[in-house]
Amino acid sequence: MTRVLWDPPNVSKLAQRVKPRHYYLRPSVFSPGHSYIYSAPLASAAQPNPGASEHFQTPLNRLGITSGTMKNILMSLSLGLMAVGVLVSPSVAKEPSYDQPWRPQYHFTPPQNFMNDPNGTVFYKGEYHLFYQYNPEGNVWGHMSWGHAISSDLVHWQNLPVALHEVRGEYMAYSGSAVVDWNNTSGLCKNPDPSDRSCLVAIYTAAYKDRQKQHIAFSNDRGRTWTNYSGNPVADLDAPDFRDPNVFWYEPQRKWVMVAVLADARTLVVLDSPNLKQWTKRSTFGPAGDTTGQWECPDLVELPIEGTNQTRWVLIINRNPGAPTGGTGVRYLIGRFDGAKFSSEVPDASALWADWGKDFYATNTWKDISPTDGRRVWIGWFSNWQYANAEPTRLWRGAQSIPRTLMLRRYADGLRLVQRPIRELESLRQERLRLANVSLAEVNQKIRETGVKGEVYEFEAELRPGQADEIGLRLRKGKDAQTLVGFDVAHGEVFVDRTLSGDISFSKDFAGRHSAKLEKNATVKLHVFVDRSSIEVFANDGERVLSDRIYPPPGSDGIEVYAKGSGGRIVLLTMWELHSVWK
Repeated sequence: MTRVLWDPPNVSKLAQRVKPRHYYLRPSVFSPGHSYIYSAPLASAAQPNPGASEHFQTPLNRLGITSGTMKNILMSLSLGLMAVGVLVSPSVAKEPSYDQPWRPQYHFTPPQNFMNDPNGTVFYKGEYHLFYQYNPEGNVWGHMSWGHAISSDLVHWQNLPVALHEVRGEYMAYSGSAVVDWNNTSGLCKNPDPSDRSCLVAIYTAAYKDRQKQHIAFSNDRGRTWTNYSGNPVADLDAPDFRDPNVFWYEPQRKWVMVAVLADARTLVVLDSPNLKQWTKRSTFGPAGDTTGQWECPDLVELPIEGTNQTRWVLIINRNPGAPTGGTGVRYLIGRFDGAKFSSEVPDASALWADWGKDFYATNTWKDISPTDGRRVWIGWFSNWQYANAEPTRLWRGAQSIPRTLMLRRYADGLRLVQRPIRELESLRQERLRLANVSLAEVNQKIRETGVKGEVYEFEAELRPGQADEIGLRLRKGKDAQTLVGFDVAHGEVFVDRTLSGDISFSKDFAGRHSAKLEKNATVKLHVFVDRSSIEVFANDGERVLSDRIYPPPGSDGIEVYAKGSGGRIVLLTMWELHSVWK
């Protein structure tokens, strides 16, 4: 069966009475003996609906559509498919070219269909694994399974088959983590090499109709195939919202630790196990001042304090909703962990946020990165549940952020999380512009002379506001679109303004200006990554980060600097074009 993802007007008009409008087509003009599904998104799906995962499918003739009308539909469908260059083939659809409008060129996106949370991030035998929440059957939330990709450098990705599937009629495979069971504590590793006792174990939430339980699955072939453990579930609190297990090895007590959540109660649950199969509840934590929304996708990591030999434990909580810009976001707390209990050193009243844009959620850190590397790296889903099901893409929907390194930095008001883009991204660079100590007019003149423009690039800029009230850059600028990245002097804030960024019609919650306070300095450093449908801003060496999706119209590739007021200068500006990781 081949799934067709297109929405020509003639089909949509005839199909409005059915949601999500999936129809079997068995026409003579297509290959005989093969079934085709027309698949279109939900008419109103701004929020996921975990309680309703089924997809309604029906032959067209049951809707009273005549054979003549079916031929018209197929003609429209065929023309639409040719117009966007989608190949329709029996049984297995060919992987797309990754060159569609708005398709990011160095951010991970699924070949097709819907993706949300990153899952199971682990490094094993030279490969970084990225699993992710995935709907194999459509481009809105549903049928949640674990998609899978691998990389040798966290930049170039190879897609692999779905790793963990939903079990129809029983449960969907919700978010979780993966670990390397180096010493076969689980007894599930059957490596043919007697000197290698290791295997991969995934820990995930099995979302039943009214209960959520933790399952494990294992792989003895470097993650290529997976087997569910026959003794599942391995952890069950008899709760409807017990989910998102994040598991790590706690060396001081030589045991496995799981942090999961009771989502609706905004409560962290800490469990431990000697073997990944039997788990004991040790403590709870929360709600840490949160009175609304859910807690999701927890993580507990020990991070270094910049410039010292000290560390602290950081509890990462993903809030849905409750973020500063509305909708979903990532909160963190700093404290200590003794193997059974987390104790926060941060007052409940002052919530700390990892990202001040609108599109960064459901984070996951990579396990088992080599100690000689020494980095702690994470990645986040590049969207927001306020509009994730409605973003204006068709063949695929959902992206991941660039991977980022994590550490703590001490400021006057305490320790704070700082993030930097991973160094491996530098391999994509081709320098296009380098300027130092110039006026804004000189920068714009040089941009015009050299023809610098683009959709996919990175730049580092150090701005000196002078007497200006605001200084920044207009990015992805076209006739009727632009996204502003800059510094508001009066409020001491770095910001991204996507009010005029392009297509904002798909959600009332999308357009807006998102900002974050910076420590006071004479200059402001901006490290910015621009892709076909995204902007990520790292301010003052990772002090603040803002991540936002954008959907500019074709031809919006202009770049210019600007200021409101006089005296602004560019201390340093370097721009690189970034090569596609898919070509």
